Amino acid sequence: MRKPMNWTRAIALGCTTAMAALASAGASAQTMRWSAPTDIATLDPYAQVESFTTSMLHHVFDPLVRRSRKMELEPALATSWKTVAPDTWRFELRKGVKFHNGNAFTADDVVASITRLLDPGARARGNLATVVSATKVDDFTVDIKTKGPYPLLLNDLAGIYIMDKEWMEQTGSIKPGNISTGVTTAASTTAMGTGAFSVESFKPDVGTNLVVNPNWWDKPEHNLKRIEFKPIKSDATRVAALLSGELDMIAPAPLQDLARIGAAPGFKVIEEPSLRLIFLGLNHRPELKATPGQKNPMLDLKVRQAMWHAIDLDTIQKRVMRGKSRNTGTLVAPPVPGFSAENDKLLAFDPELAKKLLAEAGYPNGFKTNLNCSNDRYINDEQICVAIAAMWSRVGIQADLKTESRATYFPRMDKGEFDVYIIGWATLPPMDGFSVLSALITEPKDNFGGSNPMGYVNPQIEKLTRDAAVELDEPKRRAMLAEAMKIAKDTVAYIPLHTQPVAWAARAGVDVPQFPDEYVRLWFAQVK
Repeated sequence: MRKPMNWTRAIALGCTTAMAALASAGASAQTMRWSAPTDIATLDPYAQVESFTTSMLHHVFDPLVRRSRKMELEPALATSWKTVAPDTWRFELRKGVKFHNGNAFTADDVVASITRLLDPGARARGNLATVVSATKVDDFTVDIKTKGPYPLLLNDLAGIYIMDKEWMEQTGSIKPGNISTGVTTAASTTAMGTGAFSVESFKPDVGTNLVVNPNWWDKPEHNLKRIEFKPIKSDATRVAALLSGELDMIAPAPLQDLARIGAAPGFKVIEEPSLRLIFLGLNHRPELKATPGQKNPMLDLKVRQAMWHAIDLDTIQKRVMRGKSRNTGTLVAPPVPGFSAENDKLLAFDPELAKKLLAEAGYPNGFKTNLNCSNDRYINDEQICVAIAAMWSRVGIQADLKTESRATYFPRMDKGEFDVYIIGWATLPPMDGFSVLSALITEPKDNFGGSNPMGYVNPQIEKLTRDAAVELDEPKRRAMLAEAMKIAKDTVAYIPLHTQPVAWAARAGVDVPQFPDEYVRLWFAQVK
C-alpha cells in the first residue's frame, strides 16, 4: 500500500535531481495520481454546470454520443441516430452494456435520465434547453423530441450522462440535486454509471479514487487500474508534490512555474490553446448590492463602456497571465461557431475616455461597487481581479474586492448576489456560440438563461437566439449567432477579458492528450 502524500516533505525538497529520482521511484504502474486546485462539486451530473466536475464525471458516466480524440462526435451509448420528424430524433442504443452494479442498460435508463434533467429543479436543465421529452420506442430505441428543428442536439447530448433508473429509484434519486439551491440526494455522493471507471471513494476536499471498470463496453485506450485525485489549492504545494514524486500530473500547472517544471529532469509541460473565455459579469438590475436604495450606475451604457475602457488587458496578459492568454473583444474563441473577427476587436485601454464617459453619465467622481471573484477555479482568477480593482480605482470606480472558493462562489453567483463577478465559459457542451447566448445572455425563462442571474435582457438577442436554435442553414445560423454577439458587445452585456491557456505538467512517463475544452480524459492515458 502506498504511503499517503507527505505535503510538508514535498515542499521542503529543493533539488531537482532528487525530485526527478523521487518522481521515477514514486510512480506506481497503472495508477494515475493527479491534482487540480479545485475539487469535484458533486457526483450528481445534473446538479451542476461546472466543466471541471463534468469532465471528472465523464470517467464514471457515458453519454449517448461523445467526443473522440479529434473532438469529433462519435457513438457511445447510442450506436446510430436519425431524424424521424423535423422535431424528433430516434436513437438506437448499444446492447450488452452494464452499469457498474451489473444492471443492464436499456431505453428506460435514457428516458429516466433525460426526464430527470428536464426537471425544473435540475441546475443543468439549460444544457437541454430545446428538448421537450424522451420516449421509449422499445428496449433499445428512444425518441427525443425538441421544440422544433434543432441542429445541435448531438452536440448537447455529448455532455449529458446516462444514469441507472433502477438505482435512482432504489436510492431516492429520481429527482435531481442542485448545488445552487443546496438540494442533495444519494446521487450527490455516490454514482452509478456505465463509464470506464467506477467510484471507489469520494471525500470532498480530501480526494476521490476511481477504479477501472473491467466490464466497460468499449475497448480501453488507457492502461490504468486506478485514478487517485487530490485537490490542492496552493500552487506551490501542488508543484512541489509533482516534483517530489507524490503526483504524476497536475492540471492546470501554474503559469509562473512552467519554465521551472519544464527544465526539471524527468518532467514535461503540456500546453494547448483553450476555448475558455474569461470575462466579467455585470449587474443589470435596478440596484447595486454595494449601494442599496440607490440607482445602479451600470444601467447606463456609458458606465459599462467606461469600466471596459479602464481595464488594461495588455498588462493583465503580460504580467498576470505570463503572456500565455489571448486578449478578446467577444465571448467566444476563434474556432467556435458564432465567432467574428469584427466582434473580436478590442476596446482601447483609455482611462481618460473612461473618466469622460463616467462624467457624461453623471458620475464624475466614479461610484462604489462590489467585485466578487473565485480564487480556485480559473487560471490566476484572484490576481486578475486584484489587477482590475486597481485599474478601476484610477478612474474613480471603487471596487470592494472579495474572493472565495468556487464551492461557495458559484452558488452565490447563481442567486444573483454579486454586482460584478468573474466567470469563464468554454461553450460546453455544444462547443458552439449558441451555448453562450442560450445560457448567459437570454432571459431566464423557457429553459434559457440558466446562467444569467444578473438581469440582462435584450429583445433582439432573445429573438436571434431562438431563431438560431431551429435554423438548419448553417451559414445563416452562424450569422445569427455573430449578430447576437455583436449586440451583446455593443451593449456591454459582459466585459470580455481573454481566452485562458491550458497548461498541464506531468512526469515524462505520463502520456495524456490535451484538449481545447480543458477536459482531462484519462481513458486515453498511458502511464509508465
